[in-house]
Amino acid sequence: MSVDHLISPFRDKRTLLALSDAIKKLAFKLEKKLVIMEVCGGHTHSLMKYGLLDLMPKNLEFVHGPGCPVCVMPRARLDEAYELATIKDSIILSLGDMMKVPGSYGSLIQAREKGLDARFLYSPMQALEIAKENPTKKVIYIAIGFETTTPMSASVLLNAKKEKLKNLFFHINHILVPPSVSAILKDPACQINALLAPSHVSVISGAQIYSPLVDRFKLPIIVSGFEPVDILESVLMLLKQALNKEAKLEIQYKRAVSFEGNVKAQALVNACMEVRENFEWRGLGNIKRSALKLKEAFASYDAEKVFKEYLSHKIIKENKACKCGEILKGIAKPLDCSLFATTCTPQNPIGSCMVSSEGACAAYYRYKRV
Repeated sequence: MSVDHLISPFRDKRTLLALSDAIKKLAFKLEKKLVIMEVCGGHTHSLMKYGLLDLMPKNLEFVHGPGCPVCVMPRARLDEAYELATIKDSIILSLGDMMKVPGSYGSLIQAREKGLDARFLYSPMQALEIAKENPTKKVIYIAIGFETTTPMSASVLLNAKKEKLKNLFFHINHILVPPSVSAILKDPACQINALLAPSHVSVISGAQIYSPLVDRFKLPIIVSGFEPVDILESVLMLLKQALNKEAKLEIQYKRAVSFEGNVKAQALVNACMEVRENFEWRGLGNIKRSALKLKEAFASYDAEKVFKEYLSHKIIKENKACKCGEILKGIAKPLDCSLFATTCTPQNPIGSCMVSSEGACAAYYRYKRV
């Protein structure tokens, strides 16, 4: 059985049109506009790629949330990664988009062009092999991501300790979805009254992590899959709750997500990481208890502690013309930004929402330029 055969039912045109008709009929009964934030960048790209926004009635609006870890990483953290790369005999390792995002010194790709040793990883587990192959080097893994990728970083760390590797270090930039969403919903300018919750995060952490958001903000939340049928089914579920004046947590993506999540993966993270008191988010500011750090028992692996004297911890102002912060809050759309597709392009990104392949601006640039 091919992958296409498995996926095709979730992209079926007839099913999509039927769901679209059902959405329009229910939306006609709404007393006020339904403003849905899709938290995950993967959902944003599906909405753009498959033209799902064109199937929505006018009284149903999508706003694009902070579900792209590279997009919300402040320049100060990017600068720390660059500063670590300048340490003599160091090797910097990172996944995908983190290599491309420019800080005030430039990106890690530009650091490599200048002769520094910065490398892409296809899997975090490669860090173990690179550390073993380079015993005289300081191998520093720039770990980034939401709850989805955190267990992989934890697994690498626990294996490094088990194998007694002394030259592998971790710069932890793992962040948490619920505190960021809470910060957005608390904003007086926020118009959001429904949430499409991320699926990959929920596979690890379980739908349970959104229960406090339902209780506090009294809005419907649906954990949705990424395919077009998944998203339209989730919108229909949100509409039904809105019309019934309900605020419940429901799982549409039941083929992968449970309420409890992956307990074994959660245990890996809990074994070596704990919540930071403060963490700066690009465009959102400081959000308390919204990120992770290594526990004290793993201090000898913590790049922020081991290489403290190399890190400047400077405060950096963002480009005032860039609307990335407003886009992350759902207050603006990429097309509202004067830099979009002119000064700011994927080839010359000004804001982080354009750098990452998961960013809202990158999605609009690829699928919805006008």
